[in-house]
Amino acid sequence: MMITGKTKIVGVIGYPIEHSMSPPMHNNAYKQLGMDYVYVAFCVLPEEIENLINSCKTLNIMGLNVTIPHKTSIIPYLDEIDETARKIGAVNTIQFRDGIAKGYNTDGIGAIKSIEKYTTLTDKRVLIVGAGGAAKAIAFTLINEGISSLTIANRSKENAQVLIENIQKQTGFETISYQPIKETDDVIFDVDIIINTTPIGMYPKHGVEPPIKTNNITENHIVMDIIYNPLETELLKQAKLKGATTINGTSMLINQGLVSFEIFTGRNATYESFEEALLEQLKQQ
Repeated sequence: MMITGKTKIVGVIGYPIEHSMSPPMHNNAYKQLGMDYVYVAFCVLPEEIENLINSCKTLNIMGLNVTIPHKTSIIPYLDEIDETARKIGAVNTIQFRDGIAKGYNTDGIGAIKSIEKYTTLTDKRVLIVGAGGAAKAIAFTLINEGISSLTIANRSKENAQVLIENIQKQTGFETISYQPIKETDDVIFDVDIIINTTPIGMYPKHGVEPPIKTNNITENHIVMDIIYNPLETELLKQAKLKGATTINGTSMLINQGLVSFEIFTGRNATYESFEEALLEQLKQQ
């Protein structure tokens, strides 16, 4: 594709950023849709974050995805913030329009769209493993979808309690509880959906035991892992052997990217255009 003075620029910021899967996915979709856009990865140091928004406005950049470590630190420099992103306290997508930089969070929507391919979320009982940024984004979005209960399993009770109190305060959702990560066996019978948001099982440490025991997982469970490298973590392998429906991290990564794509361009890319570029990239690793 020829880049000219008319080409619209979008991108992703992070530190480090070399391993981002977003450029191939977005650029493949632009190519298939015949759009004069290019998606670039920008390595931005934490101390440079204050200059970033004005620089993007000056250069007429159309939008940015935001990854570690900037998802929270970018917020004070935005002009507007979407209600969901405000509650989560993290932004992973910025739209620039008419001199206004508006922040969104599409991580939770990405997870929800992945699960809704298999089941409705209304009245479902959900176990989230982990209490970090991804857990927070997914938890807030799940509550908007009408789940009946939420259990947070985490090594640190303190971190889990901070997340639980934050959710209760901001949403009024009360059927939420903490479970020690080593005692998840006790609650698996009482949940429908299990979501791992921890990095346990991620490449290159992909041969390790899952973050939770899988003895009590059955064919009635949906088990999702937000890790996409490897495509099938040990957790998903063991859950599949128990007959559970399994969802790997590529699904969430693609779905959150598709929502960002629409925010940036006002158009819809196909799931397949993102998926083929992502799988090709993973194959090369």
